[in-house]
Amino acid sequence: MKKKEDTFTFYPDKRGKFRWKRLASNGITVGDSSQGYANKSYCKENAVRNGYDESKHITVYEW
Repeated sequence: MKKKEDTFTFYPDKRGKFRWKRLASNGITVGDSSQGYANKSYCKENAVRNGYDESKHITVYEW
């Protein structure tokens, strides 16, 4: 049986800063950015430092 992977969602917050959120396969939030980032690449770099891997995780972009 194939293990379901976590989902990373990248989105802008109310102030226009970029953030990410990690959801487990059961829908529970297991991680998120502690701050907003001025640009998308900084946000993605932070997610990588916190376990994000494009080849392993489902990615949703809302920007």
